[in-house]
Amino acid sequence: MCNKERLFGKTIDELRDIANKEGLPAYTATQMAGWLYAQNASSIDEMTNLSTRARDHMKEHYEFGLASPATVRESRDGTRKYLFPCRSGKFVEAAYIPESNRNTLCLSSQAGCKMGCLFCMTGKQGFHGNLSAGEILNQIRSLPEREQITNLVYMGMGEPLDNLGEVLKSLEILTAPWGFAMSPRRITVSTIGIIPAMRRFIETSQAHLAVSLHTPFSEERRKLMPVEHIHPVREVLKVLREYEPGKQRRISFEYIMFKGLNDTPRHVRELVRTLHGLKCRINLIRFHPIPGTSLESSNDHSIEIFRQMLNEKGIITTLRASRGQDIQAACGLLSTTGLANPGE
Repeated sequence: MCNKERLFGKTIDELRDIANKEGLPAYTATQMAGWLYAQNASSIDEMTNLSTRARDHMKEHYEFGLASPATVRESRDGTRKYLFPCRSGKFVEAAYIPESNRNTLCLSSQAGCKMGCLFCMTGKQGFHGNLSAGEILNQIRSLPEREQITNLVYMGMGEPLDNLGEVLKSLEILTAPWGFAMSPRRITVSTIGIIPAMRRFIETSQAHLAVSLHTPFSEERRKLMPVEHIHPVREVLKVLREYEPGKQRRISFEYIMFKGLNDTPRHVRELVRTLHGLKCRINLIRFHPIPGTSLESSNDHSIEIFRQMLNEKGIITTLRASRGQDIQAACGLLSTTGLANPGE
């Protein structure tokens, strides 16, 4: 395994530090950033505005840092699930979801997850490590469809705000003019509600925030999501109310529909009461069954009635289409448990 430091995933300040350390002019950092993020280079040799001597010296100590997907699976609905290798020897999955008016990449921020949500396959496989900013961004840069991507969602494997430092670095590179120069309006970061990290995210990034809610009642949420014991939903909502969303930010709540558990008029009334005055929307999601749980999805009729009731009460509510379920790429299904030889 190569132990050289990777350039891909470095911020402009980190590239300046490298230039200074290697005795290169300060402007070399901007040149390197251009090759790394804007010009689709894939090797140090392609950085042709660096001298041959500088490139040879860089190759002794650094590598570019891209990794091609190990496998791809395609769904009947056109969704593609890619498996990417990590430097640790683990793997993560990313789902590319093409639609008529947008093409979304759902990317991962951790290998596995430590949060243990009852409804999630990633949580059932346990936690295997944080991804670096470069490994997060590699899921975009090394995607065959990267030029068609219109939107990014940090909703794959892992809890993004449990890996806050690297996630913020990746967001800086995505949105900076020296990076990918992507609008933060096209990026959504999901969280189960880790309050200290959520505060820092809101104060640091202009990307949209999606909070996994799933029920407005604390006692029910504790059964679904252990995080409720530490960061109760009432405190999460209190923090969100402290920050008035700007024009560039949207707060949404993810709400997986469970039969007989969170799909009743009682839940609608509590959601309306709890979210009153908060500029937000709710995304309803069908539950996709996983082994080891007795949870069931609400039926389509119940979901539609639930959606209508919330909309009638003034809360913008949509139903997210289930995509890629036949290749385990739908919400809550990403997992690399039992992975042995992905290339075979």
